[in-house]
Amino acid sequence: MEEFALLNRRGFIKRSLLLGAASVVGTLPAFATAKGDFRLTILHTNDVHSRIEPFPLDGSRYAGMGGVARRSALIQKIRGEEKSVLLVDSGDMFQGTPYFNMFGGKLELELMSKLGYEAGTFGNHEFDNGIAGLVKYLGKATFPFLTANYDFRGTLLEGKTKDYTIINKNGIRIGLTGVGIDIEGLVDPKSYEGMKYLDPIPVVNRIAKMLKEDKKCDLVICLSHLGYKYDDDKISDLKLAAQIRHVDIILGGHTHTFLDEPARVEDLDGHEVVIHQVGFAGIRLGRLDVILNKNTGKKQILARNYTVDQRYDKQVMA
Repeated sequence: MEEFALLNRRGFIKRSLLLGAASVVGTLPAFATAKGDFRLTILHTNDVHSRIEPFPLDGSRYAGMGGVARRSALIQKIRGEEKSVLLVDSGDMFQGTPYFNMFGGKLELELMSKLGYEAGTFGNHEFDNGIAGLVKYLGKATFPFLTANYDFRGTLLEGKTKDYTIINKNGIRIGLTGVGIDIEGLVDPKSYEGMKYLDPIPVVNRIAKMLKEDKKCDLVICLSHLGYKYDDDKISDLKLAAQIRHVDIILGGHTHTFLDEPARVEDLDGHEVVIHQVGFAGIRLGRLDVILNKNTGKKQILARNYTVDQRYDKQVMA
């Protein structure tokens, strides 16, 4: 019965997405700007896990937090304040609530498209209904999925994802790529049959070099579902950052890590890579504000998180 009660609220969610946002968003500290400066605001999520509605008010740790309608209101508010906004996701959109059980990912992709996501990558849970189940609704997404270290040749996903994409925002040329975790042991082998997993380190190095040097991108972002860090030798965002070149930002997922401040790691050339992840279930929306000067090549990156809660509720029109 609970599943059907959730389904009856679909109209509530869709109407909420159409509303503007009036919630107050905290003011970010001012950047020192100079001639040739360009500003970009990056908003990001990870591991939303089909959390369409807020957590129930049951006294649990995250009671009342999250919800797509609230995230929509917050995103619209920020877009109204900033000239150039990029919205991306780092995987595991699927699985976690009855919405995925009933709709198989269709609703999640439709709502992400309505929110204006511009790129995403796959997490392991995107394969829970198999490659065929993923392909069934992938066309509902109006944005590309970047899966550079997943080789889908010979499968139904061949040609349906990209290794990279380039987006222009207010004079800034942004190159994005995406990598995922080795899903062996995480997913039924039949659910990804025919897919080949590639070591993300050489893949990211090859694509990032091309984006920076050949495609002349001002900023290179990697959407990662590798995980933030591990106690063993498994590749993580922290280890990836230290073994690559030409990547400015890694936006991570998989480990459900709530970072209050992004990590900053030196790459192979001693350049700073900013790494951020915002937990799970849409409880937080991450934000990075980048000031890039094309004359000097210098950039400043300021980070903050928004907790998605009742502050961003909107009155639903009858």
